[in-house]
Amino acid sequence: QDYATAHEDFQRSLELNKNQPIAMLYKGLTFFHRGLLKEAIETFKEALRQKADFIDAYKSLGQAYRELGNFDAATENFQKALLLNQNHVQTLQLKGMMLYHHGSLDEALKNFKRCLQLEPYNEVCQYMKGLSHVAMGQFYEGIKAQTKVMLNDPIPGQKASPEYLKVKYLREYSRYLHAHLDTPLTEYNIDIDLPGNFKDHWAKNLPFLIENYEEQPGLQPHIKDVLFQNFESYKHDVQELICVADHLGSMMQYETPGFLPNKRIHRAMGLATLEVMQAVQRTWANSKVRMNGKTRLMQWRDMFDIAVKWRRIADPDQPVLWLDQMPARSLSRGFNNHINLIRGQVINMRYLEYFEKILHFIKDRILVYHGANNPKGLLEVREALEKVHKVEDLLPIMKFNSKTRDGFTVNTKVPSLKDQGKEYDGFTITITGDRVGNILFSVETQTTEERTQLYHAEIDALYKDLTAKGKILILSAELGEVDAVCNLILSLVYYFYNLMPLSRGSSVIAYSVIMGALMASGKEISGKIPKGKANLIFLHFQLVDFEAMTAPGSEAFSKIARSWMNLKSISPSYKSLPSISETFPTLRTMIEVLNTDSSHCFKKTIVVV
Repeated sequence: QDYATAHEDFQRSLELNKNQPIAMLYKGLTFFHRGLLKEAIETFKEALRQKADFIDAYKSLGQAYRELGNFDAATENFQKALLLNQNHVQTLQLKGMMLYHHGSLDEALKNFKRCLQLEPYNEVCQYMKGLSHVAMGQFYEGIKAQTKVMLNDPIPGQKASPEYLKVKYLREYSRYLHAHLDTPLTEYNIDIDLPGNFKDHWAKNLPFLIENYEEQPGLQPHIKDVLFQNFESYKHDVQELICVADHLGSMMQYETPGFLPNKRIHRAMGLATLEVMQAVQRTWANSKVRMNGKTRLMQWRDMFDIAVKWRRIADPDQPVLWLDQMPARSLSRGFNNHINLIRGQVINMRYLEYFEKILHFIKDRILVYHGANNPKGLLEVREALEKVHKVEDLLPIMKFNSKTRDGFTVNTKVPSLKDQGKEYDGFTITITGDRVGNILFSVETQTTEERTQLYHAEIDALYKDLTAKGKILILSAELGEVDAVCNLILSLVYYFYNLMPLSRGSSVIAYSVIMGALMASGKEISGKIPKGKANLIFLHFQLVDFEAMTAPGSEAFSKIARSWMNLKSISPSYKSLPSISETFPTLRTMIEVLNTDSSHCFKKTIVVV
């Protein structure tokens, strides 16, 4: 995996004889594996100019576009590969994976089934077939496919595949979901019901070795699978609700390389936004909500739980779990959310836009450090820092101090609003390495019990304030009040983003809470998240959070966010939409609405404008 050296060799070979499509393909792969997708795409195209019927080049080109987030270009190239050979298993597998992550589960399933006809023991296609069935509510077929993956034990000494490691968690979770298909969502709580060690192992992606684990009961025959609901079978006002949700969800899409639009997640989070809006409005009007089997006034966590519920069901492959509900032992050690920006030769292109910002922050911290510990050498350090334009330029500066020779960490601080002058731990940036190609540049947040309690106290205070101001707002719509409420919402979410309290998906969940709560206050976001401002959501899914993490405080975050949100008064037609929690009271009804095809929305253009 020394892609840079490999690249040099292929380059030299191509200089000796430029007409070598296979060498050209491999040169493209040395770019692809380092995250240099645009260069990879150009090179794959060059390979195709040399050999027009080159299936592997079309497949690789399709995959590079998929990684860039360009669904149409990826589809076109996968199709070209399949026109040349309709039985090309790798293309069927990659195309199926892309369709699943685009939210087109039915289409994805066709590719996985075809892949398995050709290669019955293909673990990836078997796992994804099981996952697609379960996501659509077809549990019997889903669990059958999962069990086939489980029977595929690795031979002694052979490394278990990622699918083999994940499948037992998915099967247990699938059984749990099936058993609760028709139980009202208000009467149970996944975070409480699933065993602590199961959640801990699942979120950390560990092998399924859990002492005294009691399996979930098998499928109960009286609970039927989810049936497909035709869009026309919904009442007119529910059809309108679905179309509005699709529109709101699409507002959350990052227009940044690396993010493939997922229409299923868009619909789920659009519905979450509307449900948050309705729940917040009820709370401000002093109504109670029913959550986890209790009727009470809504707390801040209930508000986020609405979005968590929708995010979970949109993709059951990902454990979206509250970290503070993990077993105490796991929390006392700290629960890390980790993201590599550069690892060895591999660059994570999703966050490329933020490298400069992080670099600027690190340079500031280095000056502060040397100012305190090495005042004599400060001038030399300052001059050296002026030459730093890339992460690798920091390597010589690390040598200035014996303590930082092998690497260093920089911590961000999050200022408290509640106790002026107090600061909390934000996230940690780590740089280690001794030469280019051997660098680890990463960011992580460490969730410990103590850190969680400090952030919770901050969020509690803001939520109390928000509820009080929201109640006043409902009685009088003075502009100053709306502004104050808007700032409180953004401040509250600023702390949520920095806390990173969920094992996955914190970002898109937080963003739908921002949208829903703002709509409750009478304001609607009309601007899209700007290009290259991917609000870096640190958990493998969406990105408004890096903005929160690198902003020097909640006021700065509010200012940045408001600058592109383009808030405007909400359309009165939102008021007449039916209640989400009453329209979709069970998992079954939620899966049905996520499965339904809404291509009619564009024809009717009933989206609230």
